[in-house]
Amino acid sequence: MDQMDVVELVERLGSDEDGVRKMAAFKLQSNIGDLSFADDFISYGGLPKLRYLTLNATGNTLAYSLASFARLLEVDKGWNYVNQDVVERVVELVVVHPLVNILRGAMAILGAIVAHQYSPTTTSPQSETFGFRALKPAIAIYPQFLEMLVSRLSSADHALCANALQLINALMRDVITNDGEAEWPKFIKKLQELGVIKAVYTLMQSTALQDLAHPLLEFQALTKVLLRKWKGVTVDLHKPEHRRALKGIHFASNPEKPSDPVEDGDDGKEKKHDPEKWRRLGFETENPGWEFEETGYLGMMDLTDYVRKHRDAFQKLLLEQSILPPRRRCPIARASLAVTAILYDHFEVDKSDLDDSRNYLALESKSNYDKIFKPLILQWSRLHLAGIRVFFRVWNATGAEREDFLKLVDLVRILLEAVVGGARREKSLEEVEEEIQEFGCERLRQLQMELYQLSYEDTWGHHLRQVRDELDREALQFMKEQRIRCLLQGAWFPNRSASKANAGHGTLQDFKLLSAPSFRYVKLSHNRRFLHYSDFDIKGDLDPDVDSLREKLDLALVSSVASNISTTNPQSTHSSSSTLKNLPQQSQAQSSTTKITIHGYPPSSSPPSSTATYKHSRNQSKSTSHSNSRSNRKEIPLLMLYPATHSQASEWLDGLLMLLGQQPITSETKKLTSLVSEYGLKIRLLNVRFDEVGGGGGDGNGNGNGNAGPEVPSREGLDEEYYYDMGGA
Repeated sequence: MDQMDVVELVERLGSDEDGVRKMAAFKLQSNIGDLSFADDFISYGGLPKLRYLTLNATGNTLAYSLASFARLLEVDKGWNYVNQDVVERVVELVVVHPLVNILRGAMAILGAIVAHQYSPTTTSPQSETFGFRALKPAIAIYPQFLEMLVSRLSSADHALCANALQLINALMRDVITNDGEAEWPKFIKKLQELGVIKAVYTLMQSTALQDLAHPLLEFQALTKVLLRKWKGVTVDLHKPEHRRALKGIHFASNPEKPSDPVEDGDDGKEKKHDPEKWRRLGFETENPGWEFEETGYLGMMDLTDYVRKHRDAFQKLLLEQSILPPRRRCPIARASLAVTAILYDHFEVDKSDLDDSRNYLALESKSNYDKIFKPLILQWSRLHLAGIRVFFRVWNATGAEREDFLKLVDLVRILLEAVVGGARREKSLEEVEEEIQEFGCERLRQLQMELYQLSYEDTWGHHLRQVRDELDREALQFMKEQRIRCLLQGAWFPNRSASKANAGHGTLQDFKLLSAPSFRYVKLSHNRRFLHYSDFDIKGDLDPDVDSLREKLDLALVSSVASNISTTNPQSTHSSSSTLKNLPQQSQAQSSTTKITIHGYPPSSSPPSSTATYKHSRNQSKSTSHSNSRSNRKEIPLLMLYPATHSQASEWLDGLLMLLGQQPITSETKKLTSLVSEYGLKIRLLNVRFDEVGGGGGDGNGNGNGNAGPEVPSREGLDEEYYYDMGGA
């Protein structure tokens, strides 16, 4: 716009006709943001006319004038015409005017005035027209200003919500920065009482987030500033407000009056003194002031808020704790301070200023909203309450004692970080609270171990892999010995082979005799070189000795072990490997029967080719002469077993394979091997030693001896069928 147009526009702003003034103000609001135009507009005397319209116009003319004035202030022009009359007029409009377009401009002007930089040391009258102090005289005339301002956050007009929130942010930042320690908490408390937290929390979870992203992120950053300031206030029991807060906690606990008064030596007056006054509430000593050192006044606020809002629950909890031994009592005050510290660390309150600029850049992408916006930080007191409750629940569920306090803090930290940190932006507070309370201890313990493992891998990844490989080898050797011991112990198997081999032949009487139930008992010799077995008509109460078994199989003749046992799912009847490719079709078709077939060579044959490639072949690490002697011998089934259960099938199949120097293949053995390895790794990670359990171990008979092994439980009342449950596997 050239100079002639600027002159004409200024003249039209002073016209006596409202229509002309309105059109001029409408054009002005779209051009005044240009710095060169703003300079020309001021040089031709347009600013006094704009100020006059701001103070006296109505309707759309007023709306356009307010918008123009706000944009002029944004380019840092026109501050000489901002005085108390302008401030009072704009505050009045915010309070009494219903039109959205007027309210937008009014709030934008107030936001610019409050956020305008000035020197705090300046004593000139001009300094009184900026910051929150510029609004105080007008607010004294219109005391409902703050209430109306907060109510605008619920408006359906997103631009109005943004302007209102920007003004609230400017007021908060100015008060926090420039007011004294006794003043700014009062203003913040008043805003909270008016419902600003609830309103902003609703906006942060709404779909209108994109239009309000910048003021919402600034409010979130200011919330962290407040938390830092409260934490930075040292608890000083010489300050009346701090002393009153601590006394309020004590009186809310419904203390008993001590029966024996103690005489004070200074003035001779009798004062009642309770030696457990503060330790009863969960403090570590009778001088609780120093225990707020980590959390500052923020920790005292959280504890006071919990006691004040949940007085009955607090007293009930103290009564429940009083009947327990001192070592079993949950320290309520310390738990509250610990939850405060956990939340403070989780929301990274100390990092807010460093990350603000980075977060503003990230707002360009909607996908970053869930990472940047943390609406749950606005519900600090509710999260603190949920944290205290879950602390008490975990304490009772784990049977914790006083020396376990730090371990409980670690568990609660993991729980809160998992639930609060994993919550979506739209997730309601009620859902988060419910998930915190329903988080099971077993799941929590599993999560803790996973985090420990990850942390150890990050720190000692290479060494940890070496340890895991070593433990895997040890676990495999352990399972090999366990499976072979199952073979050494012996087992009964249903004997289906005789009846099936002759089914369909002979008379009906022969069929009945052959179909009669029979059993086969198989047992590995002590030297682990022979399988002894015999068939029996009935299953005896006592297992037969090796010497009474008529048949035996030399394991040196065994070439492979075939099966139809699943390697993954016990319910599956598919082949455990490609072994079944060479088995008879009859064996593959019989899907309802678990079968183990031991293949090998008869003692006196001399023949063909080597063993089938796809069977569980015997380890080919024998000498060359031994291999040549078998080169032309025909492989035949030497023994067939029909395990009654999948566990028995796993024991015998993997036992035979491992006896022959091969790897186990069934899912049950692999699961147990993994279980043993994982337990070994966890024990090493936790650095648990037997002499640290139960206060130094014992000599096996219950006598304390730090150099002896753990106490062995008595077998009194147990029979020979007693067994160990390996982790529920």
